[in-house]
Amino acid sequence: MDKTEMNERMKEMVGELPGVMNAVMGLHSEVIKDGALSARTKELMMVGIAVALRCEPCLWKHVPEAVNLGATREEIMEAVSTAIVMAGGPAVAYGSVVVLTILDELNV
Repeated sequence: MDKTEMNERMKEMVGELPGVMNAVMGLHSEVIKDGALSARTKELMMVGIAVALRCEPCLWKHVPEAVNLGATREEIMEAVSTAIVMAGGPAVAYGSVVVLTILDELNV
């Protein structure tokens, strides 16, 4: 699934579940704000969590967002390393296939 398809499917979900999706998007907007942790740090955390949970659509959202907030390839891969510690071998396989593909596509 690419980012365009994911965005289209999310729009469909908003149409199907407007109350739920608006609540989720509002929660995301509130959580990602700079606070004790920067938005960039939070996006890096979400990258690690997405790898551990093996959520490819999540990675297509959070890797580019982390890059847009100034995260480097090295920082993103370090976030992947935290997922490897927490999720073991499956995170190695998933992080190497999905995250590296996204970073290469973004030329990061």
